[in-house]
Amino acid sequence: MNFQSDNAASVCPEVLAAVVEANVSTTGAYDADPWTERLDAVYSEVFATACTVLPVSTGTAANALSLAAMVPPYGAVACHAEAHIHVDECGAPEFFTGGAKLLTCQGLDGKLSPESVAASLAAHRGGVHQVQIGALSITQATECGTIYTPDEVAALSDYAKSRGWKVHMDGARFANALVSLGCRPADITSNAGVDILSLGVIKNGGMTAEAMVIFDPALVEAIRFRRKRAGQMPSKGRFNAAQLLAYVETNAWLRNAARANAGAARLAAALGDRIAYPAEANEVFADLGPGGADSLRNAGFTFYDWGDPADHIARFVVAWDTPDGNVEALAAAVARRA
Repeated sequence: MNFQSDNAASVCPEVLAAVVEANVSTTGAYDADPWTERLDAVYSEVFATACTVLPVSTGTAANALSLAAMVPPYGAVACHAEAHIHVDECGAPEFFTGGAKLLTCQGLDGKLSPESVAASLAAHRGGVHQVQIGALSITQATECGTIYTPDEVAALSDYAKSRGWKVHMDGARFANALVSLGCRPADITSNAGVDILSLGVIKNGGMTAEAMVIFDPALVEAIRFRRKRAGQMPSKGRFNAAQLLAYVETNAWLRNAARANAGAARLAAALGDRIAYPAEANEVFADLGPGGADSLRNAGFTFYDWGDPADHIARFVVAWDTPDGNVEALAAAVARRA
């Protein structure tokens, strides 16, 4: 019973059907196909603002290429100390930016605020002897499973823009956050000052496509070239575009996220005061106590340990296709240890 990561989830039927439908023998290559040509219009309607959508094959590519367009090699990106771009992307942002640094900031429950960013970077002088901060990257939902509200995104964006920084959002679990908030996509992106969204699709029912949703038109041309140079522009791009279209046009992204969130909520309720962070999306973090992790693994559950082993924190991720019976079994197992 797998609660390690939604990266292992299956491909949802809507996306699979779209890939099959795109499997035609005669059409354009390298984005010159009917599916790719529809992306901008469809996503501009979804986000209620003009945007450019460029598919890539991984979230790492989406994040790194987006940041590379925002900061020079002598620049820096401010991010949370637990951000995926800092902890889990093997230096890809530094590589694709040509050497820009990641300046990590602290923040409660995985979230940043203008105050926490300012305090974390208070010692940064910004002169010629130090890197120049050019972007702020925030994660939605965060690495701790918490969510930024529209007002919180806007406050961070206002803070960044007042300093001349661009704003990037790592939306690996964007749909889960969107469903939890019950707001419009634009409320936590373009209307709140985000310049580029790395839209996560694969975790939530996609197959091989993620997306850079670019709201700042000044960044588009550079990213087009960087995407090609990085080997992220496949000749048969219609298959990636078809996935991205089906994801939103069928509302699969919202249905899938709602199901995953609901499973996580049931698990969080069973864990009660063992919860380490507010369970606001589809991730649940819990203090299992000494021996708790071994007991659950012996019972057939897989999950990740989180942070300092002495804290006994485990991360459980409910995917869009996690069987209800598995969620109930895990909830019952943790309840017995309460």
